[in-house]
Amino acid sequence: MSRITLMSDPKVAAVPVQECGERLVDVRGPGLLVDGRKQDGTGAFAQLRSTVLDRLLDAQTKLPDGIRLLFIEGYRPPALQSRYFTEYAAELRSANPDWPDDRIRSAASRYVSPPEIAPHSAGAAVDLTLIDADGRELDLGTRVNASPEESAGACYTDADDISPQARANRRLLSGVLAGVGMVNYPTEWWHWSYGDRYWALATGAPAALYGPESR
Repeated sequence: MSRITLMSDPKVAAVPVQECGERLVDVRGPGLLVDGRKQDGTGAFAQLRSTVLDRLLDAQTKLPDGIRLLFIEGYRPPALQSRYFTEYAAELRSANPDWPDDRIRSAASRYVSPPEIAPHSAGAAVDLTLIDADGRELDLGTRVNASPEESAGACYTDADDISPQARANRRLLSGVLAGVGMVNYPTEWWHWSYGDRYWALATGAPAALYGPESR
């Protein structure tokens, strides 16, 4: 497995943001199937920047007949992102009391982005999977949002210890999303983004298009 640039890497935070002002839109409509497991009272989970939604809809047209994207979570308010990061870092610290702060931060960023650069809080990232014509989730090796500890590393997109079918399904998901210009966070097969700092670093763009949204 090639070296992974984590969200905590200073190179990510160093990417400038040239906020384009594009609005967040609700993805719930006829084009995209939305799962309710991350539903919140305000419906924030179902929002994305409009161009990111357009790219998802384009990607879906490239899937084989009978296969569709299943949207799990998009926009995440900064306060919620901060809570997730703090809670996961605390779990890691409890399990590894001898780790210094920088190691805790780095390890936490495998699974939850540091709040100040989080793609979800910019409305630029989506967690998603694939379903068949009967609405059943395809085998992609782990559940969506499985931590590195829970999955023994199988959540990494290029993990070796998954079945041939799961690997093929990951290739299918990656192929259609990369084909519309989105980038994957390699520690989470389900996490894809466009227009955020991580995307800019991965693609060589001079700046991110979207910064954090406080909604």
